[in-house]
Amino acid sequence: MADIVPKDQSINFEDFKNENGLIYWWASEFMVMLGYDDIHSFKKAIDKAMKACISLGIDCLDNFIKEQNNGHEDYKMTRFACYLTAMNANSKKPEVAAAQVYFVEQTRKFEIIIERGEEFERLMIRDEIKEGHKSLMSTATKAGLTDHAKFINAGYLGLYNMYNWQLAQKRKINKKFLHEYMGRTELAANLFRITQTEEKIKNHNIKGQNNLEQTHQNVGREVRDIILKNTGKAPEQLQQERKIPEVQKELKSGYRKMQKADKKKNNKKKF
Repeated sequence: MADIVPKDQSINFEDFKNENGLIYWWASEFMVMLGYDDIHSFKKAIDKAMKACISLGIDCLDNFIKEQNNGHEDYKMTRFACYLTAMNANSKKPEVAAAQVYFVEQTRKFEIIIERGEEFERLMIRDEIKEGHKSLMSTATKAGLTDHAKFINAGYLGLYNMYNWQLAQKRKINKKFLHEYMGRTELAANLFRITQTEEKIKNHNIKGQNNLEQTHQNVGREVRDIILKNTGKAPEQLQQERKIPEVQKELKSGYRKMQKADKKKNNKKKF
């Protein structure tokens, strides 16, 4: 395994594939390519990749197949699983950085034009925001919320110094799609606003429409101050990114093309 990653850090990925009814790579070998010492630390990257898979509506069990290998728990990983894992691994490792460059170049063949792991984090944080919003609204309703729109806008007023429709107007998009264009930092800020507002409502036993609105606005203001301090920009000034559904569509289409290409290769090998 010592020769999996050459000294020049170029990845020799194709040499380590296995073909047995399925083209796959063992996670235990792939982790060495990416500069990890043990499967437990590498599992964090795999877990993130699995979450990205779920966000795309792609079956994890078809791409991360848990099996025993030489007496140890391991995974058979498809090409797409390896791609997701590399893009969600620690890019501070030179092996990971080299692998990411490799996969960005290779996946262009499948019309996947994603150059940063942040795109996958955007997908996952957006999903967390959806679930977090449902939970917050349920908690607030139980605490006496009656006007949902005013409550939501109180959070935006705190975080952005404007209502959601004003932010949408400023960005020239429909307010329904505000989250779809946000970058990782801005999405994370909104997730933090949502989760911390819910925590405050529960822990401080906040009750009634006015108090709930004020709490949401105050938490939004606190998050705004953090963003200003750490980025030097107000949240409404943060750069917008490609629309998340476009990224999802690109990845799902690329996944199907990868599957088709590897099936062809595997079938040719048999004859």
